Amino acid sequence: MTTAATRPAPPGRPLDRPRTIAAWALWDWGSAAWNAVITTFVFTTWLTSRSFVPDELVTQETQGNAQATAEVAAVMAEHTTWLSWGTAVAGVAIALAAPVLGARADASGRRRLWLGINTTVVVVLSALLVLINPDATNQAHQVMIGVGLLSLGNIFFELASVNYNAMLNQISTPHNRGRISGLGWGAGYLGGIVLLLIVFTAFINPDVGLFGVTSDGGWDVRLSVLLAAVWFALWAIPVFFAVPHHQAPVSVPPTIRASYVKVARDVASLWRKERTTMRFLIAAAIYRDGLAGVFLYGGLIASTVFGFSPSQVIMFAIAANVVSGVATMIFGFIEDTVGPRVVILVSLVGMIVSGFAVFVGSDSGQGVFWVGGLFLCVFVGPAQSASRSTVSRLARPTMEGELFGLYAMTGRVVSFLAPLAFGVMVALFGDNRFGVLGLVLILLLGVILVWPLRLTEHTTPHPSGDRA
Repeated sequence: MTTAATRPAPPGRPLDRPRTIAAWALWDWGSAAWNAVITTFVFTTWLTSRSFVPDELVTQETQGNAQATAEVAAVMAEHTTWLSWGTAVAGVAIALAAPVLGARADASGRRRLWLGINTTVVVVLSALLVLINPDATNQAHQVMIGVGLLSLGNIFFELASVNYNAMLNQISTPHNRGRISGLGWGAGYLGGIVLLLIVFTAFINPDVGLFGVTSDGGWDVRLSVLLAAVWFALWAIPVFFAVPHHQAPVSVPPTIRASYVKVARDVASLWRKERTTMRFLIAAAIYRDGLAGVFLYGGLIASTVFGFSPSQVIMFAIAANVVSGVATMIFGFIEDTVGPRVVILVSLVGMIVSGFAVFVGSDSGQGVFWVGGLFLCVFVGPAQSASRSTVSRLARPTMEGELFGLYAMTGRVVSFLAPLAFGVMVALFGDNRFGVLGLVLILLLGVILVWPLRLTEHTTPHPSGDRA
């Protein structure tokens, strides 16, 4: 039996219906479980903490043993190094695979199928993290398994995101693409915070949480990641019923090697005929790394420069994500009026001004970081959302997945820039506050590269028959 969700929509039929848009945005809402709980605030922090250091060393450290303190620090640094290497390997795999797999999904008409497969893999990997046991005999082995699962999850999450982002043209028109992208991105921010508040109040913060859960055996964190897996699975379901398969008027290359050849030819064609698209991919890769640096080093700056306690950092993170989520939705409507280029430039300039203000006022107390940091967060989400909608605007019909794959690839290729800029500035001046200027320089480079581009129009129109 064929249903509306399994057959392509007829030519000319718009899919920008509230039900379809809401279902699409709910994937963003649910996927925040991976970013917020697993890779940012809860699981990775726990995996590289004292929980996985032998108990005898931790006991000796609390007794004031200097050698034990050094050994504890060395073990934690080793675990952090494993995590960094795992993340780096995953980044290389994403850069190599995303464009080709995105192109094959475009050509086969199975974009929704591959979104489902990749999402399912991420959910399963998330659930498997519940097996990581800090009380196991070989704690280092547990950390290595955890890093492996995280790295695989990062790969499949990015591949899922490529197919998900490519759906944007199916559910929007050039007149509402900004607000729909902003709705999804903003929902991601807000969904992550809602889930964080749930796991924080249910498992992490109480001495005895729901179902009698405590930190013994790491069950507070382990049940949090299990809940994150369930959360993602449930909220991802609607998109598979509301968004139909897309049409596939081109053939799939017979082999993976042929797919790589096709992608290489497409990139060469873009450079010759649609250089604005290639220039935007390069510019976006650079400034998006600056945006990533804001999240990567924001907590570090808050704690080491402004003296925030861990609880204050969490409070700021919650406030920052709420501000970013709401602002992203609002700027989505603005984008549909002024165009994505204006939103991107205003956002980058706003972050530069805010970052510089935080740097200049670093001796003036925590209030400066609260005001300047939250003002900066107003612009992070809009820049990310407008970048996504820009890629969809620039994509030729049948090439959305491939272009979003290239978008992911270029981002991974330059992912060293923000850490390098931050580290060099700190090394030169011997003060963490100067790392802020390193991030500002990356964002400024983004402004310089985006300024001459014209991004408000499609390079090629999208026929309505290809938007199903």
